[in-house]
Amino acid sequence: MNFRKNVIGLGAASMCFVSASSAQDLSTTRLNVMGRQGIIEMPSAEVAPDGQLSLSYSKFGNISRTTMTFQVTPRLSGSFRYSGIKDYDDDYDTYWDRSFDVSYLLSNEGKYRPAVSVGLQDFMGTGLLSGEYIVATKSFGDKLRVSGGLGWGRLASYQPLGFSFGERDTSFTDTGGTLNFGQWFQGDIAVFGGLSYQLNDKLTVLAEYSSDAYTTEVEYDVFTYNSPINVGLDYKLGKNTSVTAFFLHGDAVGLQFSTGLNPKNPKVSGGLETAPLPIRPRPSRSADPIGWSGAWVEEVGDASGIRSALAKAMAEEGLVLEAMSLTTTRTEVQFRNERYDAHSQALGRLARIMTRAFPPSVETFVLTETLDGVPIHSTVLPRSKLEAYEFSPARNILDVATFADPLSLEGAPLVAHEGTFPNTLWSVAPYVAVSVFDPYSPVRLDYGLRGQINYEMAPGFSLDTSVSVRVSGNISDEDDDTNDSNIEHVRTSAREYDNRVQLEKLTANWYSRPAKNVFGRLTVGYLETMYGGVSGEVLWKKPSSPLALGVELNYAAQRDYEDTFGFRDYDVVTGHVSAYYAFNGGFHGQLDVGRYLAGDWGATFSVDREFNNGWRVGAYATLTDVPFEDFGEGSFDKGILITVPSAWFVGTPTIETNDFVIQSLTRDGGAKVSVDGRLYDRVRGMQGADIESRWGKFWR
Repeated sequence: MNFRKNVIGLGAASMCFVSASSAQDLSTTRLNVMGRQGIIEMPSAEVAPDGQLSLSYSKFGNISRTTMTFQVTPRLSGSFRYSGIKDYDDDYDTYWDRSFDVSYLLSNEGKYRPAVSVGLQDFMGTGLLSGEYIVATKSFGDKLRVSGGLGWGRLASYQPLGFSFGERDTSFTDTGGTLNFGQWFQGDIAVFGGLSYQLNDKLTVLAEYSSDAYTTEVEYDVFTYNSPINVGLDYKLGKNTSVTAFFLHGDAVGLQFSTGLNPKNPKVSGGLETAPLPIRPRPSRSADPIGWSGAWVEEVGDASGIRSALAKAMAEEGLVLEAMSLTTTRTEVQFRNERYDAHSQALGRLARIMTRAFPPSVETFVLTETLDGVPIHSTVLPRSKLEAYEFSPARNILDVATFADPLSLEGAPLVAHEGTFPNTLWSVAPYVAVSVFDPYSPVRLDYGLRGQINYEMAPGFSLDTSVSVRVSGNISDEDDDTNDSNIEHVRTSAREYDNRVQLEKLTANWYSRPAKNVFGRLTVGYLETMYGGVSGEVLWKKPSSPLALGVELNYAAQRDYEDTFGFRDYDVVTGHVSAYYAFNGGFHGQLDVGRYLAGDWGATFSVDREFNNGWRVGAYATLTDVPFEDFGEGSFDKGILITVPSAWFVGTPTIETNDFVIQSLTRDGGAKVSVDGRLYDRVRGMQGADIESRWGKFWR
C-alpha cells in the first residue's frame, strides 16, 4: 500500500509541481500495450505527431492485441483494436474482440503545469475492455516523464478509492458495436500512475502502478494477477519503430512490436521525377512580326501541325491531347492526365509545353482537364505571367490563375485530335483480397490474377470489364455460423459464390455534363461481383465551392452463385441523396440518406482527413431501421477507410492509389451497391480547391 500512496503523490506532483525547467514537447511515437500513447498498460497525456498512423502487436500469456491508432488532429486520436484471448470460452479456441478508443488532449504542458488528456477505452465494443480516464503528464528535464490519473470501469477494477459517480452497467453486449453512453465515467474510481525515463537515444525504462485488475480474464482462468506493478524496457529500432519487453502484474512476460508512419513525411523527399521543360520566352515583336501580328493564322490553316506537335510533346509528359482550339490570342487545350497525382503538376507541365507550341500572339492559355473524355475543369493562365514568374514562388502564378467550369467559357470551337478515340486500356496483374477481423480468424486472404480492359469508344462512352482467377485462399471458408444476420443476406452470402474464375464487372458507362456545374453518370451491366443492373448519378459541384450535392438511383439484381451471367430472384431499388462538404484543415464530410440493398432505410455519415499528398484516413458509420439484434454482431455497419497514393512510396508521379476498407464485420444492414466511377471524388480532385491545395507542385 505504501507504493500506492507514493504513486498518488507522484500523480499529484505531476499536476501541480513547480519546476524551474521549461515545458517539453510531449509528442512521442512510443505506444503502450493498448496500442496508444501511454506507459505500459496505463495511458498518458502524451500525443503522437499530428497525422501519425501507428500499428502495434503485443503478446503476453494467452492474450494478444493488435491496434491501429491515428492522430486525427494535434489533440484528437482514435484507435481500433483487435484482441485475442485464448481459451476464453468453450465456444472458441480463441475469442476475438473488437474495440474502439478515443483520446483528447485538453491542455498542453506548460512551464509549471502538466499536459492533461481525457479518453474513452472500448467505448462501443462488447465492453470487455471498457473504461474511461483523465490523466496528466509532466516532463522533468529531457529524460523523465511522470503520469498520474483517475480511471473508471476496467481502469478502476483494482483498489477503487471508495466513492463513485452513479451506477455502472458492467454487463457485456453480445452484439457489440453500440455506444455505451450509460457507462462513461460512471461507477468506481481508482488511481493509476507511472513514469518513463529515457536512458539514451534507444532505451527507455518504464514503470507503472496499474488500476486494471484483469477481473474477467482471471475469472475465466486465462490470466494470473499477482500485483498492480508493471515494468518494461523499450528499445527504439528506428524513428517510428520499437520493441518493448514488459513484466505484467507479477506473472506475465510479454513483448510488443510497434511501427508507424506519417503521411506528412513521404518516403522519398522532394520526388524523383525528371525536370520539366523550361518556359520558352517569346521573341521580340521586331524579331517575329508575323507571329505577333496574327498573320500566321492563314499559314497554319486548321492547326493540324500544331496539334500533332503538341500531342507528341504532351505524350512524353504523360498527358493526352483530346481536343484543341486556337485563335489569334487564345488557345484551349483539352487533356487527360495519366501520370500526375497532383493535378497542379500536370497543369504546370502542360503550360510549359504550350509556351513552346503556340505563336507569340497567343496570350491566353485555357487548360481543360477531362474525365473519360468529358470536360471537368478549366484553368486560365496568362502567358506573359508564366514567362514572368517562372523562377518565382508558385503562389505568384496562382494569384493570376482563374478556375472555371468549361461550360461557362466562350471560345472557338474545339477540334478533336485524331486517334484519341477509340482507345483501349488493359492490364493483367496479381491481386490479393484480404478479409480481416472476423470472430474466428484475424486474417483471411485470396490471391490470384486479375485482368482488366477499358474500351473508350467516344468522349463520355466506355466499356469496362474485369475478370479474376483465384489461385488459392480461404476467404470463402468462413464458418457459416458467424452469420447471425436476420435480414436478407445481401452481403453475407458472398461466400456462396464460386470465385475460382469470376466476372467481377462488365459495364457500359456514360459520363455527361447536363448543365453548368452539373455532372452525370450512367452505368449499366454487371456492376460488381454480387449485383448487376443500372446505376445513375447526378452531381452538382461548383469549381471552388466546399459544398456539393448528389443524387444516386440504382436498380440492382443479385447475381447467381454459379451461373456467371445469371441472376437470382432477389432485386431491389436503392438510392441516396448525398451532401458533401470540404472543411478546413483537409477534413471532408459526406452524408448519404436513402435506401440500402436489404431494403432498409437510413443514413451513412463519413469523415476523412486528406493530406496534400493524396493520403486519406477516415471512418464511416451507417444507421438504418434494421434493429441491432436483427443486424447481428456489430449492431450497425462501420469501418475505417485508408487511401495510400503510390507516389508517396516510389517518389515518382503516378495516379495509382491503394484503397483499404477495414470493417469490423461484413453484414447485411446498411449495405450499398459497389459501383466504380462514382463522381464526387473524381470530380473534386480536378477542381479549384483541390488543385490549389497542392499548387506548390506547379513548377515541378
